[in-house]
Amino acid sequence: MTAAGPLFPPHPIRGVHVRHQKQNCAPQFAEITVDFEPAVRGFVFETAPDLTVAYEPAEDLPRFFAAAAAGIEEQLSLPEHGIVTATRVVLRCARADTFGSHELAFKIAGYLAARKALESAKGAVPLVDTEPSGRRACDR
Repeated sequence: MTAAGPLFPPHPIRGVHVRHQKQNCAPQFAEITVDFEPAVRGFVFETAPDLTVAYEPAEDLPRFFAAAAAGIEEQLSLPEHGIVTATRVVLRCARADTFGSHELAFKIAGYLAARKALESAKGAVPLVDTEPSGRRACDR
């Protein structure tokens, strides 16, 4: 029998910001800011009650958010991390583009957000992502 790894996250990790953008013949765009909160066990994803996203058609957004959740959960479940997932993830901010946003873009953004949170938990990466203007795009 093997011992279980440490619980993730060990402490709240807030403001994990990812902007995934590829400009080519199949463009991709997704921007999210999420918080990782400790939980008892398992993985829970929710959207902040005050979350609003200027995107049409709005009925696509739940699919985008579910894809981000899937990307986060997939990254956290990789055995090489050696952790036990015990997290509540809250989507605080999201941006989408009518031309380049789709489920794959949001899944990749979620995957990258989880990787960033894992690195932050080890103390390797500061979470202050800003654009050249000094402001986060989701803060607009």
